[in-house]
Amino acid sequence: GPVNADPTQIHQVLINLCTNASHAMSENGGTLSIRLSRTCLDQDDARRLDDIHPGKYATLSISDTGHGIDATTLAKIFDPYFTTKEVGKGTGMGLAVVLGIVKNHNGAITVDSLPGHGSTFTLFFPLVDERPTPAETTEPPPPKGTGRILLVDDEPAILTLTQNQLSSLGYEVETHDDPLDALIAVQAAPERFDLLITDMTMPHMTGDQLIREVRTINPALPVLLCTGYSEKMDREGSRELGVEGYLEKPIRKNQLARVIKTIIEPDLR
Repeated sequence: GPVNADPTQIHQVLINLCTNASHAMSENGGTLSIRLSRTCLDQDDARRLDDIHPGKYATLSISDTGHGIDATTLAKIFDPYFTTKEVGKGTGMGLAVVLGIVKNHNGAITVDSLPGHGSTFTLFFPLVDERPTPAETTEPPPPKGTGRILLVDDEPAILTLTQNQLSSLGYEVETHDDPLDALIAVQAAPERFDLLITDMTMPHMTGDQLIREVRTINPALPVLLCTGYSEKMDREGSRELGVEGYLEKPIRKNQLARVIKTIIEPDLR
């Protein structure tokens, strides 16, 4: 049966989990397996899985034969700020985003892992009885635009996904996974960009620090701040920072397109 899900968000889940799996196998290689099946959860099963509803579920599992995860790390793996990654290899925000997406779809996620024996992430998404009618799913196409966007995010998977979305909307995109490199790009050509889109939690410099530094170079450069699941920065904090736009991950393409359009072309608000 079908699942009522956002394709862009499921794509992001797969990219994040597969990227983590590849990192776990980077030293010695291994096998990445993706499986999709159906399962029926009774009352006890559903209660154990973060107290979701019993019923029929699509089960998506991503397994690797990498180095595995110890029990201490496993207990913290979905914490927004927890990471085992080295500086320059991302902040580990991917799993917090994955958890947010799964919960938004009324699902659950489990992790099975042993050091030296790989890991399996299993995601449960509730099945629906029938496909929604076109009237229920029809959404206007995302508005396209033009302009140069500076995109900053230390997670390579999120950076690539967002870049592809922006390019398909008609924007010219320059990406950086290190905020210091992004700052250098602005210093080199202060008027080059029409919009800065930045993540919040990054090594070397946080998003709000980057915004303040950029504003000393080009005070007129509009900013869209994107924060991960359960991060400290909220909408009120972004207003105090003076940014033109604020979005919480996971971000849908239509949502992103509309916000950018209103920032770059404010007369269309």
